[in-house]
Parts: sequence; C-alpha cells; structure tokens
Amino acid sequence: MLRLEEITPENLPDAVNVKVAPHQERFVAPVLNSLAEAYASRQTAWPRLVFDGERAVAFIMGNFDPGHEIEAFRCGIWRLNVAGDAQGKGYGKFAVDAFLEEARKRGHAWATVLWEQGGPEGFYLRLGFQPTGEVLFGETVGAIDL
Repeated sequence: MLRLEEITPENLPDAVNVKVAPHQERFVAPVLNSLAEAYASRQTAWPRLVFDGERAVAFIMGNFDPGHEIEAFRCGIWRLNVAGDAQGKGYGKFAVDAFLEEARKRGHAWATVLWEQGGPEGFYLRLGFQPTGEVLFGETVGAIDL
C-alpha cells in the first residue's frame, strides 16, 4: 500500500535513510541536503516521502513558486530519490504522479524537471516530460503539460 507523507519529526530518520544507488549519487543530492534546502525555501518547497507499508522507499521535493523569475522554477520537481534497492517498482512514478496532481490542484498548466546528461532522462521521458531546448546550470529542462 503506497502512500505519500509530509516530512515530520517522526519520519525524518526514514527520509534521511532513503539512499539512491551508488552510481546515481552524482546526479541527485542526498535527502538531507534537500531537506535543508526545503527548510530554507519553506514558503515554496514541497518535500514528501513515499512509503510502501512501513518502509520509506522514495523522496520527492517539488517547488511551487508562480512568481519566480526563472520560468522553469515556477512549478517543478527539484529532487527525486528512490532507494537503490527499491528501484524499478513504480515508486518514482508514484511520487511524480503525486507531485503532478498537487500541481493541478494548485492550478498550474505545466510542470518542469531538470536532469544532468547521463542521468534520469529516460525515466522522465517515459513519464511524458519533453526537453524544452533550455539548459539551466548545465542541466536539461524538461516540461510536461498538465
């Protein structure tokens, strides 16, 4: 039974223990770093944990900042970490779908994600994101219509 939860003092240790596979570490910040960023951006950040039963299997952090000067940062996925031993089971898709549903509820017409060359591009393309042709901070910007 999959569920999405806000980060709380009680599940914080679960969040910090979500670790991607070693070969993916160069593509995504550790959850602890993301939580620090979420704290600093608490007005716009949307950090959540995916649980399968009692186990935290994934972490997603989105951002909702309609007035941001960079269009790609107005509604987008900042981080997605799926535990290395839990990949390929639909947890990442579940997390992305939950973010997209939240974006729709907030009235957004599209959402973005950035990825590094050699990173999770195939995953996001399979979910329907398409490269926009824009590159920010050396990363490809992908977008999806909602």
